[in-house]
Amino acid sequence: MRAPEFWTKQGGLARVLAPLGAAYALGGDLRRRFAEPWRAPVPVVCVGNLTVGGTGKTPTVAALARTLTSQGRRVAILSRGYGGRLRGPSRVDPARHGARDVGDEPLLLARVAPVYVARDRKAGAEAAIADGADLLLMDDGFQNPQIEKTLSLVVVDGAAGFGNRSVFPAGPLREPVATGFARAHALVMIGADANAAAFGFGGPVLRADLVPTDKAAWAGVPVVAFAGIGRPQKFFDTLASLGAALRGTYPFADHHAYKRRQIERLLIIAKEQHAVLVTTEKDFVRVPADLAAQIRTVPVELRFADPPTLLRLLAQGLAQGLAGGALK
Repeated sequence: MRAPEFWTKQGGLARVLAPLGAAYALGGDLRRRFAEPWRAPVPVVCVGNLTVGGTGKTPTVAALARTLTSQGRRVAILSRGYGGRLRGPSRVDPARHGARDVGDEPLLLARVAPVYVARDRKAGAEAAIADGADLLLMDDGFQNPQIEKTLSLVVVDGAAGFGNRSVFPAGPLREPVATGFARAHALVMIGADANAAAFGFGGPVLRADLVPTDKAAWAGVPVVAFAGIGRPQKFFDTLASLGAALRGTYPFADHHAYKRRQIERLLIIAKEQHAVLVTTEKDFVRVPADLAAQIRTVPVELRFADPPTLLRLLAQGLAQGLAGGALK
């Protein structure tokens, strides 16, 4: 879905929808309160957020998978497979699976570690452990009480923050900020625009940035850009910051399933503008395969500002997990 404009600030419509938001929050709270989470025999690191839509969870999971693998851990990533048809548990195989099978994010994450998609998170975890995983990374699932988390990291888009701080549908929140912060062990703040203290979080804050890996490739290049992510404007701004000459920008809803005619139309527009058609890596896996060769992407990776602090936090969390408990 595409975030409505009124989610960015308090207003009349947000106030009208506030009772529905309160009911949504209550339902989530009751679900967590009466759940009996399954404790996995290996540590579980959850990367989630408090808002509807993207904040940078997937690149955060990828960065953590690389870091933990370099530390000798046998990492497996758990995903619900949003947008895919497979209920799982299934190990993602990019040679066999497409975005319609397992969703777009699992395909990207499968480049860095084994990924298991499952609507039943416990079943996915058991499949990964049976295959030899000694650490589970949950891509999303912070609000899901089915599995006990050893360490929960909440990702925040520093520029967008929490919008009007109202719960869906009155605002972008999946749950009240205070409720989420009470379960979070640390924040991952992507971008330096926001002050974590202003959000009322007193725990560790890991600052990070999404960095294009081919910065010099875009200077002066005329582009027509499209994106179906949580905040498409962020992608367009990135292209502008790299010096690309934007000839047109086309935002779509997060996880948008592109129709052939839509991509063909964008290719025509790009040709008319003597420009390159460009999108995100996440969108790229959702375009028709036979048109993909005509589209370029902007690869990005998450880089933490203070890697030693990240390593200390992970070491503490994993030590607690091996001792049989969650980090407090």
